[in-house]
Amino acid sequence: MSTSTGIGDSVTPGPQPSQPDHGHRHLGIALLVIATAQLMIVLDGSIVNIALPRIQEALDFTPANLTWVINGYTLAFGGLLLLGGRAGDLFGRRRVFVFGILLFTVASLLCGLATSEAFLIGARVLQGVGAAVAAPTALALITTTFPEGQPRNRAFAIYAAMSGAGAAVGLIAGGLLTDYLDWRWVFFVNVPIGLLLAFAAPRVLGESEPETGKIDYLGALVGTVGLTSLVYGITRAANPEHGWDDTGTISCFVIAVVLLVGFVLIERRHVHPIMPLHLFANRNRSGSYVVMLLVGAALFSQFYFISLFVQGILQYSPVKAGLAFMPFTVGIVFGAGLASQLAQRLAPRVLAGSGLALATVGMFMFSQLEPTSAYWPDLLVPMIFISIGMGLVFVPMTLTAVAGVERHEAGIASAVLNTMQQVGGSLGLAALATIAANATNNAFQGAAEIAQGAAAGHAPPDPSVMPQVIGAVTDGYTNAFLVAAFMMIAAMVVTVVAVNAPKQSPDAEDQPAAHLG
Repeated sequence: MSTSTGIGDSVTPGPQPSQPDHGHRHLGIALLVIATAQLMIVLDGSIVNIALPRIQEALDFTPANLTWVINGYTLAFGGLLLLGGRAGDLFGRRRVFVFGILLFTVASLLCGLATSEAFLIGARVLQGVGAAVAAPTALALITTTFPEGQPRNRAFAIYAAMSGAGAAVGLIAGGLLTDYLDWRWVFFVNVPIGLLLAFAAPRVLGESEPETGKIDYLGALVGTVGLTSLVYGITRAANPEHGWDDTGTISCFVIAVVLLVGFVLIERRHVHPIMPLHLFANRNRSGSYVVMLLVGAALFSQFYFISLFVQGILQYSPVKAGLAFMPFTVGIVFGAGLASQLAQRLAPRVLAGSGLALATVGMFMFSQLEPTSAYWPDLLVPMIFISIGMGLVFVPMTLTAVAGVERHEAGIASAVLNTMQQVGGSLGLAALATIAANATNNAFQGAAEIAQGAAAGHAPPDPSVMPQVIGAVTDGYTNAFLVAAFMMIAAMVVTVVAVNAPKQSPDAEDQPAAHLG
């Protein structure tokens, strides 16, 4: 069997590396552990969105710092995923997975006990570190535990569904916990789940053979600080007190460019790079990575802005706001299941391209929102389009990104895929929040602060200006959605041009997997 790796290219698989013992016990429970861990990790990027107004009020957050409750987590998560993936390859994926889950659990407890801005943001960063350790090993453990063919494809489909649905599930859970208990429970809920996962993992998951080599700590540090500097620069530019021409803002961008260029140079020369650049040599894999970067940028921002819109503009309670996202969860699970069934009939570019087209339509519909918009059809219809579209995207992109990777690099290849989505989410949220803030302030100076205060329960200084404030804030959100729609279009172009992998072979269960790298 030959597999296309580019236009006019094909390769015949060579000798296959030795496979683990896939006669492993409890495959169903093993998948439940991996999927639950992924769901918990992903939903924690969004579960706090619904609780943001209550958090702002309780801990006296400034509007400018409020996004760091999200970005503190996603930056640490995305920036250190490569380190987590490499650690799993070197020390054993199951062992590292359990450590990551326990660190995530402890950090969740600290988040729930936070008493100040700095305390909560610091705990969120630690939570992101735990997620960065656990997430890439969770994906790599699928290849360690499940045999090739249909069992592994089904496992990937469920994993992809959890990855996509996690953000929406987080919003629903956040609304219920915030309304009926307290905002602190959006963090406390992770503690019993994390302890249960750490207990079950050694009993149902297979362990990988540790590889030889060293961890590229310098690369991890330089890359993470570079990304943090870039996101902070974008966020700082959105603050009216600073702006794009501020010396501090410009310095952040200069530092980011220097460090990110340095990161690439370090990776080129390091014997055991944290991000092996040859992973990007395959056009299918690199195309999948770019698509996930763009999708993450657009999708994370959608959850952030819609949760603020329904609470701040439509005046939904936290629980009502969370339940408003339930169709998204149903849609993405449906889309992922459909993609799993169609993977043997349609090429990844067809599946993912169709999903991105649906998501683009949904984003354009969101860009037409008005202060008087209703849940039906103004929110529900685009939500369905985007959710089904994302389900059709995540499955083929996940399969394509990790297909054919040598076993000793399975963890790091998985980490790069997750990194692209998380880094895209951080950069996208920072950029689109900047666009929204500038559009809002241009329409009405100080509107964002007044609206966030109203959502947190504070009376506006002058109630007569609220209609203008609401209009200005909505204008900011719709500008952000319009840019997100163009991000989806860019992802669709990359899919059509770069992702040239064939459809899954119907007899994949009986044949060795082709090497795409």
